[in-house]
Amino acid sequence: MAITSANQLELLQTAEAVAREKMIDPGLVIEAMEESLARAAKSRYGSELDIRVQIDRRNGKATFTRVRTVVEEVENHFTELTVEEAQEYKEGAVLGEELIDEVPPVEMGRIAAQSAKQVILQKVREAERDRQYEEFKDRAGTIINGVVKREEYGNVIVDIGRGEAVLRRNEKIGRESYRPNDRIRVFIKDVRREVRGPQIFLSRTAPEFMAELFKMEVPEIYDGIIEIKAVARDPGSRAKIAVISYDGSIDPVGACVGMRGSRVQAVVNELQGEKIDIIPWNEDAPTFLVNALQPAEVSKVVLDEDAGKIEVVVPDDQLSLAIGRRGQNVRLASQLTGLDIDILTEEEESSRRQAEFAERTNIFMDTLDLDEFFAQLLVAEGFTNLEEVAYVELDELLVIDGVDEDTANELQARARDYLEEQNKQALERAKTLGVEQSLIDFEGLTPQMLEALGQDGVKSLDDFATCADWELAGGWTTVDGQRVKDDGLLENFDVSLEEAQNMVMTARLQLGWVTIEELEAKAAAEAEAAEAEAAEESEA
Repeated sequence: MAITSANQLELLQTAEAVAREKMIDPGLVIEAMEESLARAAKSRYGSELDIRVQIDRRNGKATFTRVRTVVEEVENHFTELTVEEAQEYKEGAVLGEELIDEVPPVEMGRIAAQSAKQVILQKVREAERDRQYEEFKDRAGTIINGVVKREEYGNVIVDIGRGEAVLRRNEKIGRESYRPNDRIRVFIKDVRREVRGPQIFLSRTAPEFMAELFKMEVPEIYDGIIEIKAVARDPGSRAKIAVISYDGSIDPVGACVGMRGSRVQAVVNELQGEKIDIIPWNEDAPTFLVNALQPAEVSKVVLDEDAGKIEVVVPDDQLSLAIGRRGQNVRLASQLTGLDIDILTEEEESSRRQAEFAERTNIFMDTLDLDEFFAQLLVAEGFTNLEEVAYVELDELLVIDGVDEDTANELQARARDYLEEQNKQALERAKTLGVEQSLIDFEGLTPQMLEALGQDGVKSLDDFATCADWELAGGWTTVDGQRVKDDGLLENFDVSLEEAQNMVMTARLQLGWVTIEELEAKAAAEAEAAEAEAAEESEA
């Protein structure tokens, strides 16, 4: 095929036809044609030459040119020439200038034409992929309608207009099945640019899918009057959604339910009958949890913020309702609140309280040489350990019936004597374990703490300074979506994360590992970062 005037216009017509079909810029198709023609010319004139092709966008005429660059010293005779040589072709040629010579058009054989076709197809595919990625990258997190094309190994391939997307089997609601040409509403979960082209991943099980459905059905959510604060789903079975209204005159739950349940029913129908509990959101975690455990009634809630756990006491006849079928109700409430929930019946909590009361009573009887009645009086007044008895203000002991000043002094003396003996024994055991004097002299560590550190191999101030704060105080980490407890060496002594951090930094200061200036600079940088983050959140 020769590039002659007879088929010059065909180039433009072909480019426009391909661009329309693939919905890409015609200029990209013409550039692909220019590259393919240049390759064909190089196979004719020599691959070492710098052959370029320019197609006129108005008349389709293809111009073939050879380009050489003017240099001081020639390294490649095919693409470079000296100033003296360039002067022969063009007067006034200077260094860095490109000399362009037109060469005759090429006659394209079958192999060259096939190669050109492959180049054009490759360029068109790349342009189509870029167009598709640019179109859908900003649509992640939204709902789209599509048509089922086929199913491959349980994954559904969906036609979404200008491309295909994948609904994986684990993103389908369990009992759903699709046939070709079925219409489907899906949530765009992720859009990735990969080697084989942009990959668009869909979902019908994502909590965000439900939130977006409510936004479509409830105008108040779309307008920002009502906000969805959290969603928890057991796809196809049950879900809980927490909402809050920023207009006191609008009930968030009622607005989401709609007249005779019309709004929530539209979402339920889309989710194949998934039951939805709509819950008012509350900043107070215990109150929010009581709402989240509906329809079960809650007697008492005890929150441990440091551990991220919450203990719920329910009447005996409400236990099965609070837990739900196969633990579904409490699991969804846990996902909604972000807390680990322990559910106890009133009887179980009463038994536990009685066991704790008896345990503390026995401690006071054994260590202070008291009779059972007197020990029970101490426990009933809220004393939980010997340290409280030994170092509390005397007036707090005098409020106990039958306790005068002499008795109170005697109680404190017995408690202090016992604690001093325990400290002495713990210190001896710590020294036996090899704990060095540098650590014993460190302020803030009790003999029992020294013993615990020695048992774990922390025997010097250097060892202590290398510890992380969470290694001392303990903490929680999230592994595969589950909160996992990290035991701390000093956790049993009620050492907080902040106290552990202060002790470790003090040890490093004493050893000269860091300076006060470095710590102050770090604290200032953290404060500045926190202020910037707070400012961004307020703007959002």
